[in-house]
Amino acid sequence: MAEKLENIRNLNIDDLKSFLVENGEKAFRVKQVYEWIWKKGVRSFAEMRNIPKTTIALLEEKYFIDCISISDQQKSNDGTIKCAFKTHDGHITEGVLIPTSKRVTACISSQVGCSLACKFCATGRLKLMRNLTPGEIYDQVLLLNNLAKEQYGQHLTNIVFMGMGEPLLNYKNTLLGIERITDEIGLGISPKRITVSTAGIGKMIQKLGDDEVKFNLALSLHAANEAKRSDIMEINDSNNLEVLADSLKHFYARTGMRPTFEYIIFKNFNDELSDAAELADFCKNVPVKINIIEYNPIDDGEFQQADAHKVDAFANYLESKNLIVNVRRSRGKDIDAACGQLANKNASIALKERALK
Repeated sequence: MAEKLENIRNLNIDDLKSFLVENGEKAFRVKQVYEWIWKKGVRSFAEMRNIPKTTIALLEEKYFIDCISISDQQKSNDGTIKCAFKTHDGHITEGVLIPTSKRVTACISSQVGCSLACKFCATGRLKLMRNLTPGEIYDQVLLLNNLAKEQYGQHLTNIVFMGMGEPLLNYKNTLLGIERITDEIGLGISPKRITVSTAGIGKMIQKLGDDEVKFNLALSLHAANEAKRSDIMEINDSNNLEVLADSLKHFYARTGMRPTFEYIIFKNFNDELSDAAELADFCKNVPVKINIIEYNPIDDGEFQQADAHKVDAFANYLESKNLIVNVRRSRGKDIDAACGQLANKNASIALKERALK
C-alpha cells in the first residue's frame, strides 16, 4: 500500500501548505499536521487527535508516514542500550543510547548497511541496501530520546552520526534530518550538540563548508600514513590524506569550527610513537581535537586492542605537541554496541537474509 502513496515527511511545510489549502483546508491546519508528524512523532494520521476525520481521510488517500519502530533492544551491563530499528519496508538498522554521568548520547545510522568496507568495522561487511530518509533519521533520535526519558529520566544531550552507513554519501537526507531535529517544530536540539562522522569524502566535506553547517564534524582517520590508511580503509584510495587536508582546510575556513579526528588504535598496526608523530604532523593542517578510541573486536576480525601502556604513551606524545586529546573507553561491548560493532550479529543476519531475497 505504502509504495503507491507518497511519503509525507519528504514535504517541507510550504509543500504541505500548498496541498492542504488547494484541497480546501484552513491554513492553520498546516502547522497542526506538521507538528503531529514531527514534534509529536505520530505513527499514523489517525493519531492526530485535533484533526477532522475528513482531513485525515484526505491525507490517507495521498500519503503515508515512513515511521520506524524498535523491533529489538538489548541493555548492556554499563547501561548502554542498543536498538534494532525496523523501517516501514522491512529493513533493519541500528542505533545506540549511551548514558554517562554527564550526558546521554544517541548514536544513530544514516544508511541501511554500508558501501565502504572498512576492515575493522562490522557494518562494512554488509552490502549497502539503501539510504535512510530524513524521517527515518529523525525517528531514531525521537525514539532514543523517549527511551532516555523512560530509562534515565532525562532528555538526550548529544547526537552522533556514528552508526551504520556513511552520512556524507546520504548528504541531502542527512542534512534534512538534522534540519528537522534542530527545528523548533521538531525536537529543537542545538546543532552544536550534533556530530556527523565521515570516513572521509573530500568533496562532501568541502560542501559542508560551503553550506556553512552549524553541527560538528568528525573524521575517521585511524592512520596518518597513506599506505596504512589505504590498507584498512578503501576510501583512502580515492580520498587520500592530501585530499582530506585540503577539504578540512576549506571546511574550517568557511565554518570556523574545529573538526575532530577519530583514531582507533590497533595493536602492532598504528600504535607506535612513529604513528603518533605522523598524526601530529597531519594535525598541522587545521586546528583539531583528537579522540583516541580503543578497538572493539568483531567476529573473525584480524585486529586486536592495543596495549594500555601503548595507548597512554601515544596520547602523552600528542599532548606534548600541544594537541587536544581524549582517550575514549568504549561502552556496550557486551552487546556489540560499541564503536565498529554495529551489525555484528542480529542486524547482520537480517540484512544478509534480505539481500538474498
